[in-house]
Amino acid sequence: MTPKIKTNYLEQLTALTKRHLLVFINSRMRVFFTLMVPFIIFVIYIFFLRDLELMTIDPVLEEYGLSMEDATLRHYVYTLVDSWMLSGIVAMCTITVSLQINNITVSDKENGINRDFASSPVSSNMLIFSYFLANFIITFVVCLIFLVVCFIYLAALGELIVTFASVMSMLGVLVFATVNGVLFTVFICSFISRDSTMGSVITIFSTAIGFLIGAYMPLFMLPEAVQYVCAFVPGTYSCSLFRFAFMSDTINEMTAYVVQIMPENGGVLMEQLTDSFGYNLNFFGNIVEPGYQALALAIFTIILLVLNIVFGKKLTAVIGGMTKKILPKRKKPVPAEGAEESLAENESGAPLSENGDPPQQQ
Repeated sequence: MTPKIKTNYLEQLTALTKRHLLVFINSRMRVFFTLMVPFIIFVIYIFFLRDLELMTIDPVLEEYGLSMEDATLRHYVYTLVDSWMLSGIVAMCTITVSLQINNITVSDKENGINRDFASSPVSSNMLIFSYFLANFIITFVVCLIFLVVCFIYLAALGELIVTFASVMSMLGVLVFATVNGVLFTVFICSFISRDSTMGSVITIFSTAIGFLIGAYMPLFMLPEAVQYVCAFVPGTYSCSLFRFAFMSDTINEMTAYVVQIMPENGGVLMEQLTDSFGYNLNFFGNIVEPGYQALALAIFTIILLVLNIVFGKKLTAVIGGMTKKILPKRKKPVPAEGAEESLAENESGAPLSENGDPPQQQ
């Protein structure tokens, strides 16, 4: 009796995840474009969007008799705007970067790599999990690098107002948001089998997702119908939670200063500013506070996890393999006139002569 060989699933998962990571790292162009996604938006914000965001605050301050001539107030306003925008970009990267990493999965499908996996003793469940794990690792590392760049940028401007507790909260939310973003993008890309289709999906999502989760502008500025759509996009809650962790120290310090110079209306002013910047989400006329945002994100994560389990086999589907070519049947040649008699005479199996005639009898 042949002894049963025990499969080491941990080794399979480790080897497969390492393989996916090496595929990503060895493609310099893939690494370059993946890293460029957040930095391009970062540059666009600095040169184009920053002044537009600051312009939205001036009317609010003037309404309460304040202006940007106050150097301390101006410092807090700039810090508030920069923190709001940069935290939104980091949250958006958990989706856009993860979407880019799914190129590995789609390429394995199109190039027939999955056929090799299917014919090997590799567990299909470990293969599926390895795609998730590799995607999570790369997405989290890229977002973490960009978060450090944001800290350096704010520190260079003297606008870095964060405590150790806030940094820990950011990392926790970043892990949570990355898990949700990976589940979201992998589920979508499990139905894609061609690189050309994947390129179109990346273009559409990278353009639209920033608006749908409120990364570029507060959601209240969007049409009401679009706001209802945003309520069912998981990234909306990831973005708002990350902003809550990123901006809490800035808002606390700014609130203390504004209340000091405006004891009567300072609290009302700060409440209006925080509502304008989407600190608390407003959907269907109800304020969604951070605790309920975390609950909504957890529910979306569970739903996406179930969907990925149900449709997980599509992620490793074998396509584009060799297909059996069916050749047309050869037509039986029609014997020439008089050949039927010759064939009938030769049914005994006597060999034919060189010209095809039966041999002469002696």
